[in-house]
Amino acid sequence: MRKLYVIGIGAGDPDQVTVQAIKAMRQVEAFFVIGKGAEKQELVDVRTAILAEHLEHPYRIVEIADPPRDRTPDDYAGVVEDWHDRRSALLEDAFAQVDGVGGILVWGDPSLYDSTLRMIERVLDRGAQSFDYEVIPGVTSVQALAARHRMVLHRIGEPVHITTGRRLREEGPSGSTVVMLDGECSFTEVPGDDMHIWWGAYLGMPDETLIEGPLREVEQEIVERRTRLRAEKGWIMDVYLLRSGDGPRL
Repeated sequence: MRKLYVIGIGAGDPDQVTVQAIKAMRQVEAFFVIGKGAEKQELVDVRTAILAEHLEHPYRIVEIADPPRDRTPDDYAGVVEDWHDRRSALLEDAFAQVDGVGGILVWGDPSLYDSTLRMIERVLDRGAQSFDYEVIPGVTSVQALAARHRMVLHRIGEPVHITTGRRLREEGPSGSTVVMLDGECSFTEVPGDDMHIWWGAYLGMPDETLIEGPLREVEQEIVERRTRLRAEKGWIMDVYLLRSGDGPRL
């Protein structure tokens, strides 16, 4: 039976690639990369640089164009389901045309706000192909954010809530709240004057940027910095932690 490795490669720092990930990559003959267009070519370049650093055997890189989708839909769940179906069909077709062991390098970790495993499940459910797959964990942007700010994500004995910008706008924060996928700077809509924010963009990459402080004091700085960085690079990946009632060391 054919084999497919789904490999988490960390939040952007090549040094975050684990020994387990390197061992898995050395088994792969063809790596499938879902491209995000010319403006996000840097994300593909980081992946290829990681491969070049750690691999000596010959391998192929098969780039798959990411199908477009509506970023502000009325039916969010339906649009994402359709997008996953189209992505999985492209992966199925690409995998069918390549012999040997396959691999997908996943930014961060495959378990957190990533659709790769859902795509693979859809391919197997359709039944046209049969293969085994193995998941290799990676360092998430959440872990990288905590490390770069030298902080613990939660207070003693309390939970951490991980959500998206869209859900933050709808539901508000809950205790220690980590927010991902926020293109709207939703923290500006959080009420109150006692909220603290720890923000990071391009974590582990040369353009890494960190801002921390009372939300009302630094929110505009984050908005302006984020806008400028995105305009300069054409893309941005950022994450932040919100928590009320404490400063940077608690």
